[in-house]
Amino acid sequence: MEPIVIALPRGRILREVMDVVRRAGVEPEPAFDDPASRRLRFDTNLPRVSIVRVRSFDVATFVAFGGAQLGVAGNDVLTEFQYPEVYAPLDMGVGKCRLVVAEPAELGAHDDPSRWSHVRVATKYPSIARRHFAARGVQAECIHLHGAMELAPALGLCRRIVDLVSTGATLRANGLVEIEHIADVTSRLAVNRAALKTRSREIGEWIQRFREASHAD
Repeated sequence: MEPIVIALPRGRILREVMDVVRRAGVEPEPAFDDPASRRLRFDTNLPRVSIVRVRSFDVATFVAFGGAQLGVAGNDVLTEFQYPEVYAPLDMGVGKCRLVVAEPAELGAHDDPSRWSHVRVATKYPSIARRHFAARGVQAECIHLHGAMELAPALGLCRRIVDLVSTGATLRANGLVEIEHIADVTSRLAVNRAALKTRSREIGEWIQRFREASHAD
């Protein structure tokens, strides 16, 4: 039987995610913690389990198309792509942040979102943004960016952004304020549905291991 591949997100939440992964009994090889390493796939202490480290937005894609049987992805990513091939049975309770609409502070001082009929936003979540605004009858024009959203209002691309916020420090540093809350975000265990069907006992055991590890504190 093929080995288990676990896709994990690079970036700010990896340390929190790894606390749970290690409590689930998976310890990556030393190269995983080497900041100079350019490798993307790593062996673990379990001979039939390996870890791949990819962009957070790519975790769901790897799981959906069978490149990984398990992964850890924020519900922002899962909601944006809505892959039917991905089953998310567990909120791991890490990577907590929120998805918001933000705008320049001088605009936010007198703006009223309930009066909007059309908005232009910069975001890497165009599907979520369109659904959010459409639910209120607001037409949304989305400028799809992969990063540096906070620059868009200052450079005249748009007046508002839809982005993840943790402490709000980056928004404040760029003269922006939250004007609407869209969703709370945490990391979820993502499972390939085909793997769950064909390897139900093995994948089910992994779901239980991660469930216990997530509630170990």
